[in-house]
Amino acid sequence: MSERVPAPGDLALVQDLVNTLDLESGDDALDTAGGRARFGLTGEGETAAARELREALRVALLAHAGHPAHREVTPLEALLAGAPLVVTVGPDGTAGLTPADGRPLASRVAAAIAEGLVAGTWSRLKACEATDCHWAYYDRSPAGRGRWCSMSVCGARAKMRRYRAK
Repeated sequence: MSERVPAPGDLALVQDLVNTLDLESGDDALDTAGGRARFGLTGEGETAAARELREALRVALLAHAGHPAHREVTPLEALLAGAPLVVTVGPDGTAGLTPADGRPLASRVAAAIAEGLVAGTWSRLKACEATDCHWAYYDRSPAGRGRWCSMSVCGARAKMRRYRAK
């Protein structure tokens, strides 16, 4: 997890949200006031919704990497169905999607995913194969077949386990 390079554009928001929970230690940044403020969360209801969204995103990122879901979650599609977005067109004619209603987290995530879909980067945002990690990372490998957030940590552990099993 030492090779943490942010995802491009607004996908960094998705990556940051998924990475608020360290599965290995159990530390959850959303348990802190600073962690909640980073995502504009003001109440316990918003924090619970952010946690639900985080795990649905993690499942999608695991799927990008070809891994099964780590647990049952509310489908991401259902969580983002009510996320209002507005089409904006700049003076130069460039268009984009922006969150409506004061930028709630679900709308910001939906806009980030839409940006990633258009740019072709969404499917490269993945979750680590290691069951004690599932850290979100942006796969910059040429073939797009990365499996771990870090070859020096999770990749090395997996290879060592396979070696010892022989």
